[in-house]
Amino acid sequence: MSDATPPASEPPDSPPALPPPRRRSILTALEHPFGLGFALVLGGLAAFVLGVALTSLSTILIYIALAIFIALGLDPVVKRLERNGMSRPRALAVVFGVFLVVVIVVLVFIVPPALRQIAEFARSIPSAIAQFQASDWYRGFEAQIGDVVGTALDQLSAFLADPGNLLLLGGGALAIGFGIGNAISGILIVIVLTLYFLASLSTFQTSFYRLAPARDRPKVAELTETITDSVGAYLIGMVVLAACNAVFATILHFALGLPFPAFMGLAAFLITLIPLVGPVLYWIIASVLALFTDPLLALIFAVLYLIYMQFEAYLLTPRIMNKAIAVPGALVIIGALVGGTLLGLLGALVSIPVAAAILLIIKQVTIPRQDAKT
Repeated sequence: MSDATPPASEPPDSPPALPPPRRRSILTALEHPFGLGFALVLGGLAAFVLGVALTSLSTILIYIALAIFIALGLDPVVKRLERNGMSRPRALAVVFGVFLVVVIVVLVFIVPPALRQIAEFARSIPSAIAQFQASDWYRGFEAQIGDVVGTALDQLSAFLADPGNLLLLGGGALAIGFGIGNAISGILIVIVLTLYFLASLSTFQTSFYRLAPARDRPKVAELTETITDSVGAYLIGMVVLAACNAVFATILHFALGLPFPAFMGLAAFLITLIPLVGPVLYWIIASVLALFTDPLLALIFAVLYLIYMQFEAYLLTPRIMNKAIAVPGALVIIGALVGGTLLGLLGALVSIPVAAAILLIIKQVTIPRQDAKT
């Protein structure tokens, strides 16, 4: 018997090692200029088509955004009625019924006289400027600074005295007619969308929670509820404060005998919706317009409205906006400017809730994650 051990079987041949993948570089792409150019052209065309589509849909997107924010503003009232024992369908019917009544009252009793006074205001501008120039106060002021202001006022009066220029500023009679028709249809669309969003808000929130992983859904639900409640409280607070400004401005115009009280009250409501800077802006505009009627009345109006602004800032705002998210003043001004530039009054109104939501996400999500890192 041989002691020799059989030779060990050799392992099967291993597959040859694959070469490392070659990295694509700009030079590789430049080797096929036709394909690169075709891809760039297709990308540019796709971006252009997307931009045109968004531009065409901008009005619809604004309607949707406005309806969503109105629904968020009405939802806290619905929840309060539910906490008081009312079923959600009945609470929705009550809240939306009151909302419709308010809209109808505004459209029937406030907007028509305001529109008539807007036309009267446009026609009275030349005579108001002439009367202002004939006042003793203006003559003394002109003697101090010269005729620079007088020349500018004469040119403004001559421009506004021409009805064709007024139509040009308004876009023409046809454009005004189309604008009124679009406004009516837009109001109807926003009302219908608001009803749908308000009725389906809880369903939308539940569907949104399911997009997050199961472990994160409680945190997402808590954060979303906080944001929606704060946005709703903010919107309700801003509307209430703007309504208070409008009522006070209208009463002040009636009491002092200043012209166009309905128009100035509507202007007060729309301008003071802009947070922080709105009341100051309206105070300046209304005081300057009152100056053309009577300098003494303009001074009285400016003083009384300034007193009201302090009352609103220190008493009304803390009580009405106590449940809204606090936003630093600098961000309020920046957000109002950016939102107003992009979407006008609606952008200035919704920019602050958006900024507040971003701040809340940063405080409750981003900062805790950064603090957990070592």
